[in-house]
Amino acid sequence: MDSFNSFNAYIQRAIVNNWDQDALTDYQGITLQFHDVARKIEKLHILFENSNVKPGDKIALCGRNSAHWAVAFLATVTYGAVAVPIQHEFNGEQIHNIVNHSDSKLLFIGDFAVKIIEPEKMPHLEGIINIPDFSLLISRKEALTYAREHLNLMFGSKYPMAFRREHVDYHIDEAEELALINYTSGTTGFSKGVMIPYRALWSNVEFVMQQLKGKVKAGDNMLSILPMAHTYGMTFEFLFGFTQGCHIFFLNRLPSPAIIAEAFAEVKPAVIITVPLVLEKIVRKRIFPKIESLPMKLLLNMLVVNKKVKEYICGEVHKVLGGNLYEVIVGGAPLSMEIEKFLVNIGFPVTVGYGTTECAPLITFSDYKDFKPRSCGTPVDRMEVKIDSRNPQFDAGEILTRGTNLMLGYYKNEEATNQVIDKDGWYHTGDLGTMDASQHVYIRGRLKHMLLGSNGQNVYPEEIEDKLNSMPMVTESIVIQRGDKLVALVHSENDEMINFSQEELQNIMEENRNNLNKQLPAFSRISAIELHEKEFAKTPKKSIKRYLYN
Repeated sequence: MDSFNSFNAYIQRAIVNNWDQDALTDYQGITLQFHDVARKIEKLHILFENSNVKPGDKIALCGRNSAHWAVAFLATVTYGAVAVPIQHEFNGEQIHNIVNHSDSKLLFIGDFAVKIIEPEKMPHLEGIINIPDFSLLISRKEALTYAREHLNLMFGSKYPMAFRREHVDYHIDEAEELALINYTSGTTGFSKGVMIPYRALWSNVEFVMQQLKGKVKAGDNMLSILPMAHTYGMTFEFLFGFTQGCHIFFLNRLPSPAIIAEAFAEVKPAVIITVPLVLEKIVRKRIFPKIESLPMKLLLNMLVVNKKVKEYICGEVHKVLGGNLYEVIVGGAPLSMEIEKFLVNIGFPVTVGYGTTECAPLITFSDYKDFKPRSCGTPVDRMEVKIDSRNPQFDAGEILTRGTNLMLGYYKNEEATNQVIDKDGWYHTGDLGTMDASQHVYIRGRLKHMLLGSNGQNVYPEEIEDKLNSMPMVTESIVIQRGDKLVALVHSENDEMINFSQEELQNIMEENRNNLNKQLPAFSRISAIELHEKEFAKTPKKSIKRYLYN
């Protein structure tokens, strides 16, 4: 690593430089300015200090995105304690396991998650703090009880002439120092605790700052819709936005396309960070109906006005997304081919990045001006990427990476760490990909998802699903293997205007299967499509939990 700046220094600078500006807002709720955030951080630091919390101690956080969740996280890392973000979608047992496994001393809990936990199953916790108002729900230490009861008195005594920006002074972190333990979604068993050092947080945020320099500025608005307990939402929407001096709005309601579109229109974000599912639903429900009329279709096919029509449609997409954005950044999974092709065709600024929790999260990214369809960008600063293949441009191989963003390892799990990080420091992602001459990476699928065709050929189910998902009446799909046959499971949401019967839907799927197989080599053709009544179960980052359906 050539250089490293204290990550906490970025937080301190953002607070001092934007003291009287709006910082964090619960959408249609409270707003905290940067000086409010600083005061709340300082009060939590006093609480930690007077209840025997030491730098390096673990502090867990479990709750929906909110301004106070953000404050609790910032207070933890700027104190030098280790944050343990927990997905609020996890069940009680998962929350108990993570709190216990991480050796957390305190737990900040949200109003939703508090209903499903059982404190007696987390015997080593010294206290549980309510995120909405920072009240003490449970205390097992007299010092903690006393500190919370006398917190305002302690704060007033320490700052009798008011707390000012010159009082902001945070823990100076070291590059290899542990900042947080982020537990993976645990789709195939007990989740692993990814140990993320301060250098990885700094490197990710620094990269995004340089990429969006001059495009996203202090005072700009951002909308946080991804879970902050996941590194993608935390790094891009929260940490980058805060350190840049942006005003972050937390959408703490169920993020349906209608609610998200309403929030975009009100917040007018300067940049949008999202997962494919959200963007695809908005485009399908808000844009496609506008351009599927016969006159619009005819105009699109007329070369003399084609450019003007595309500019009009591009403007309509901008309006739906708030009308003020530089670009849309998609991560977590690839965009569907249909939606990506549409957005690129009309000249809309969209790009796709790639990363993993183990890299906090960035591995590859390119600005939309350098975006290549179906790719996920080029290696980010301070990261090396290579494809484990004799011919990386054409033959898919496992994606390997190493560099500043990489984790320290898995907490209390040296065996699992050694399985993914080799002796030369390369992290084996488990993802399959290719890389072209310009270093653009193309994801071909997950190594563990790869299927074997009847003649021994490798089959990548994600590539088949991508084609199938753009076909009539297909909302989402997964391809599984039964013996030597490939079967597609499809969830279909009925058309708003035409209500198809089950038999009619099955006939549509058979037509889809025939059309799909015409696009596929013989060894990867689908033998049947089965309708799946309910939406597929998903991880917090909206990936289908495949193991449930194999």
